[in-house]
Amino acid sequence: MEHPQPYASTSGAAISVYPLHPTPMAVVGPHYCCPYPVELAIVRKVMTLADKFTVTDSNGNVVFKLQASLLSLRDRRVLLDAAQNPVITLRRKIMTLHDKWKAFRGDSTDPKDLLFTLKRSSLIQLRTKLDVFLASNTTEQACDFKIKGSWLERSCVVYARESNTIVAQMHKKHTFQSIVFGKTNFMVTVYPNVDYAFIVALVAILDEINQDQSGG
Repeated sequence: MEHPQPYASTSGAAISVYPLHPTPMAVVGPHYCCPYPVELAIVRKVMTLADKFTVTDSNGNVVFKLQASLLSLRDRRVLLDAAQNPVITLRRKIMTLHDKWKAFRGDSTDPKDLLFTLKRSSLIQLRTKLDVFLASNTTEQACDFKIKGSWLERSCVVYARESNTIVAQMHKKHTFQSIVFGKTNFMVTVYPNVDYAFIVALVAILDEINQDQSGG
């Protein structure tokens, strides 16, 4: 699989203005960790009967697509790569107050294939604050990643643990097509050596939580 393209300077040379994490933060797999910052565009068509969530690289090439399960439309999503292979299955835990989601490898929902769990930091929130626990973190006493910000403003930031170390951040992108064709576009910048498939999975869950809250 081709990796998303890095940023490029006006001369065409790749540049990196973000801190390089000393060791790859691989959650899904090390092949999703690049030694340069990766910028991904998230495009979601909002005027369709079914959600169309597509992720492209800086050249417009499709990297991932999110597919809803036909059997359980609202509580199960599958992230597919460009070749339509299942990368991550996202499953929402029904009847929980903390918007708890679990992510599994491939198209599995077997506990042995668990990658991470995500849930709200608190029940009542004015701004987005979510905790992410990797599968190896069975006690869940301290989170492995934290998401803070405002989803409505598309300004969420992903931090490593409880630190100020940023591993990814998102920002709005308004285009003529987004206004005319009913699409919501925003960008996600994944820092060097951070698993971009993992970050896309987090963004997909954030989108689902937001749709639930807005009644979408």
